[in-house]
Amino acid sequence: MESERPLTESLIECVPNFSEGRDPARIDALELAISSVPGALVLHRASDPDHNRSVITFAGKPEAVIEAAVRAAAKAAELIDLNCHRGVHPRAGALDVLPFVPLGETTLAQCVTIAHRAGERIWSELGIPVYFYQAAAIRPDRVNLENVRRGQFEGLREASLADATARPDLGGPALHPTAGAVIVGARKILIAYNVNLKTTNLQIAKSIAKRIRASSGGLPSVKALGLPLSSRGLVQVSINLTDFEETPLHVVYSEVCRLAEAEGIEVKESELIGLMPRKALEAAAVGLLKLAHFDSQDVIENRVETLASLARR
Repeated sequence: MESERPLTESLIECVPNFSEGRDPARIDALELAISSVPGALVLHRASDPDHNRSVITFAGKPEAVIEAAVRAAAKAAELIDLNCHRGVHPRAGALDVLPFVPLGETTLAQCVTIAHRAGERIWSELGIPVYFYQAAAIRPDRVNLENVRRGQFEGLREASLADATARPDLGGPALHPTAGAVIVGARKILIAYNVNLKTTNLQIAKSIAKRIRASSGGLPSVKALGLPLSSRGLVQVSINLTDFEETPLHVVYSEVCRLAEAEGIEVKESELIGLMPRKALEAAAVGLLKLAHFDSQDVIENRVETLASLARR
């Protein structure tokens, strides 16, 4: 009998970031647009009212994922008017960022193809311009998301008309009047992780973010911003960890704690936005606990899964 193959054998994860984090009815509608596609499995949802942003993680086979992404873009354009949107997180679109991530045996190259197909449908069917970033970028200056989104909706809306180098990769040159543009990409697994500080001093958060991010000579694979959380009376070091094996999560957390302590500031909490790989959590636990000679098979669930897989062969 043929052995059972892994669930993630050829799945694609998609992690759309929407410019809406305050209206539960709208967020429900965005999630429903995704889950209405057969084969698109919603894995997680996170919203933040200060960011005014939601992240809905889903996965599936290529055709289902593309269809769900296009429906999500359509629903976001229907519900979200960026002219009325206010939040502390940078954004250029109602559906702001649309990354495709390989799981299991899926390759990054396959996700690039999927990203380009999704982007073409978003422009041709919805009339929303598209920029491509990360591995899906078709211009070297658009690999980094921050380069594409510079100026946000308001600035990019003007720049795309005045400067040919700022025009979308598909569509335009004008952005959609209310939905802006969708920034579509393909990338490896990214961990979105925030550390909230017990202060309202935004300059401290910005200073720590600058010191830890790779572009300023800080930790490799770390992108970071300092943001206010006015509704909670806190500030936040908002972090994207693009390679948790190069810089483990606990290293980032420890460095933020060290820099905050040097300013006389306490860390209130940290937050995971979306999902993280089991391997990243194991590495963080090993690092913080200083476990000697640790092996992933020391985790009960990992060992059970391994033995069950061997038994099926």
